[in-house]
Amino acid sequence: MGGPRRLLLISNSTLHGGGYLGHCQQHIQSFLGQKVKRVLFIPYALHDRDAYARTAREKFESLGYRLDSIHESCDPVEAVRKSEAIFIGGGNTFRLLKALYDNSLIHEIRKRVLEDGIPYTGSSAGTNVATVSINTTNDMPIVYPPSLQALGLVPFNINPHYLDPDIKTTHMGETREERIRQYHEEPNTPPVLGLREGTMLLVEGDKATLQGVTGARLFLRGKKPTEHEPGTDFSFLLTDSNPLNP
Repeated sequence: MGGPRRLLLISNSTLHGGGYLGHCQQHIQSFLGQKVKRVLFIPYALHDRDAYARTAREKFESLGYRLDSIHESCDPVEAVRKSEAIFIGGGNTFRLLKALYDNSLIHEIRKRVLEDGIPYTGSSAGTNVATVSINTTNDMPIVYPPSLQALGLVPFNINPHYLDPDIKTTHMGETREERIRQYHEEPNTPPVLGLREGTMLLVEGDKATLQGVTGARLFLRGKKPTEHEPGTDFSFLLTDSNPLNP
């Protein structure tokens, strides 16, 4: 097949007031287009994979795509090798990444997406694992993957469901911004893109564009975070030698 990498990295599966993938279904249709007929779903982030697959199948079939769930395959590696497109849904990121390692899928997914050019859609945890590592997930480590290193489809990290500090709250725990700053206190840590709910990042080759209805907050090590609206060009984040990350 071949072609440049194509990624649609969505912050959340459900937006308040809407149904499953309802807020991004037009983006998904535009992204997958008419050439893709079947989507391989990876439901490893949730415990009840059968129920998760039913939910995803209903949505994708309503958009005109057949959906195969990888947990129903006797050979997950072969399922990835034969896939036309991949969708990894949300849930617990640690559970998801461990299952990807346990089923020897890290290399296979990377090859299909980065070398063969099949489209990859991720939502929440599925977006987390598309990045360098899952260090900036919001989830509890309920299981232990052999590494926090993820698929590395992009050379930076994402924090899905990014929440702004609530100045009226009496909660004294760390804000999301403080936790990301703590991450950047460690050496050689990549940029972190905080995607608010309703936002997604479209990557086509070496071009990355913010899409959706809300904005994003970009964190670079040693610099003040910056605000960005939908339509922002984030292509500079796709270079490993990003000069803005000291």
